[in-house]
Order: sequence, then structure tokens, then C-alpha cells
Amino acid sequence: MKTPALELNSLARRYGDRVALVDVTVRLERGQTLAVLGANGAGKTTLLRVVAGLLRPHAGQARVLGSALPEEAWAMRGRVGYLGHDPLLYRELTGRENLRYHARLHGVALERVDRQLVAVGLERRGDEPVRDLSKGMVQRLAVARATLHDPQLLLLDEPRANLDPAATDALEPLIGRSSGRARVLVTHDVEGGLAEADVALGLRGGEQAFCRPAREVDITTARGLYS
Repeated sequence: MKTPALELNSLARRYGDRVALVDVTVRLERGQTLAVLGANGAGKTTLLRVVAGLLRPHAGQARVLGSALPEEAWAMRGRVGYLGHDPLLYRELTGRENLRYHARLHGVALERVDRQLVAVGLERRGDEPVRDLSKGMVQRLAVARATLHDPQLLLLDEPRANLDPAATDALEPLIGRSSGRARVLVTHDVEGGLAEADVALGLRGGEQAFCRPAREVDITTARGLYS
């Protein structure tokens, strides 16, 4: 039996005296999607950064693809794709140069760079500096970066921000449910998030309001997280 994509048990994280997450418990199987819902400041992005190995948990246990955090973060980083608010791209480099840089970091064949540019519809703009691209194009390039190494788990923070409907549809094979990857999806789109998730986690002020199969979450309860 495969280990779960994600296991969190009584996870906690704070910033100084301020509690950002407390007693969060989640289990996500391979190939499933977890929708993380909650208002601004609820702890959603902090949760994503802990799972990505970018922040250390202060209490509880976290395992990502079978690797314990933070002790074994090195073992899982090459198998996780992270798409946050920061696109993690060098603005002075071209899109192609950015992808080649990340390909070398992950030991990915450079031929894959061209395929990624085609996949996100930037094959004709790949040699332009990132600073000259629109916000939507930068987001598409960030998706290409996050999926370049064919990760088993995607950590997605509002991944469709700045994307028009055509771009959203084009990126579905890379970051959507049809990708077949396990996903942690942070979103303010309550209805959309629940519709494409297997498990839903609701956060309020860093505390776990609920964690249950998405089909069992009452839409009024989920919307209540934002009031």
C-alpha cells in the first residue's frame, strides 16, 4: 500500500507570540485533492509553506509523500511542485532561461523546457524577459516551473489568479484534477474548490473548523468561514 500524499497530525505553527496554525490534522491519499478554505489570515498560506518545507512546524507531525518534516524535507522537495503568490521567477531572465535554471536544479533534461513552454502557450514568448510579460503570462510560466519536474504532489495557492478562461482550460492537464497528481489547493472559490476536491479543510484564525470529505461539507458552513 502506498503511503499517503500528506499526513498532518496536531500540526502547529506560530510567528513569535502569534499563533498561525494550531492542532491541524489532515490525511490526503495519492491522487486526491485537498481544498483549503478560509478568510485572509486564516493560516492557509502558512499551511502550504509548512508542507512545502519552507517553514518548520512548532508542534505536531507532518509527513509529505512519506517523508517526515522537517527532518526529511530534502527527500521530498524534488517530488513536490509549489505554486505560491510569488512566481519564483527571475524577472531579468527570459522564460526559457528561468525554466532551464530550474531544470538543472531538478536534474531534468533541457528538452522538457520547450515542451513546457508549448504546454502553457508561451512557445512564442519564451525568449522575452519575464519583466516584459503580462501577469497572466507570468502565472502561466510559474505553472510551467512548478510542474517542470513532474511532481507527485502540487501545492497550489490560488493557481488560477490572473488567468482568463482559455488559459485556465489550457493549464488543466498540468495543475487540474485531470493531472492525476495529489493536490493541496488553497482557494477563495468555495463552490469551485469543493467541486474539485476529495477532502476539504476549513481554517478560521489558524484553527481547524472542519476537515472531512468535500461532498459532506455544507456550503453554508464553508461560506461561514469568511464572515
